[in-house]
Amino acid sequence: MDVFGVMIGLVLLFGVAVMVLAVVGTVKAARAVGAKIEKHEANARRAVENATLKAKTYTKVGPPAQIASVRLGLRTSLDGTRQVLESGLAQDGQLGEALALLNRLDAHAAELDGELRTLEREPDTARIAAKLPELRERAERITHSAETMRWAAQDRMHRFADDELSRLSQECESEAGALRHWDVAGGGASSGASAPSAPSASSAAGASGSGSGGSAGAARAGLTDGKGRPSAEELLGLADPLAKLAQRLRKPSAGPSAG
Repeated sequence: MDVFGVMIGLVLLFGVAVMVLAVVGTVKAARAVGAKIEKHEANARRAVENATLKAKTYTKVGPPAQIASVRLGLRTSLDGTRQVLESGLAQDGQLGEALALLNRLDAHAAELDGELRTLEREPDTARIAAKLPELRERAERITHSAETMRWAAQDRMHRFADDELSRLSQECESEAGALRHWDVAGGGASSGASAPSAPSASSAAGASGSGSGGSAGAARAGLTDGKGRPSAEELLGLADPLAKLAQRLRKPSAGPSAG
């Protein structure tokens, strides 16, 4: 009974552990899905806001159009810098520091955008005229900082690409030299080869008996020169049956009689 009770306890413990793991996995999956949905929602909302601001720059006149232009330029600069930094972060980890600075700069831009929205709803045109130059100057400072990091990241990635291409070109040239090593080795072997010794009598006799057949056999057959190609019978698989049929039809010649 004690062993049976221990087994039941282990089974229950295993079931509880499985349930806990399932609950934890479900919670993590739900959080991941929620974060992805929030990211897509934020991107969609930002796209709608950018389109609205761009429309205001063409449809509005006076201070409302100027405020919309400042807000649109601020968003465009930050978005462009973020795309450049995030795209190069996988290849260059140092861009992470620039991305952290951009996040701090984005927080200042969010505060400035809120002030611009408030000023956009201001009915007093005199106050708008008084506050807009200051807010535009702050926006230009943020935009300049973002553009400076974006241009530096672009120059850095371009420099790394040039360095990698230079190293790759050198490796290709080295490999090409290694592939041509057979030419250098062949020239050295031909120049350093010793003179052939005089042929012996048996080899001279064999050479005279073979005649031109030895020189013909030394030639290597090519793929398209017609040498060494199989016959039609070999291609059709009829070479062996025809040879056997010829042997059967061939009558043995009668030898001389003993008498």
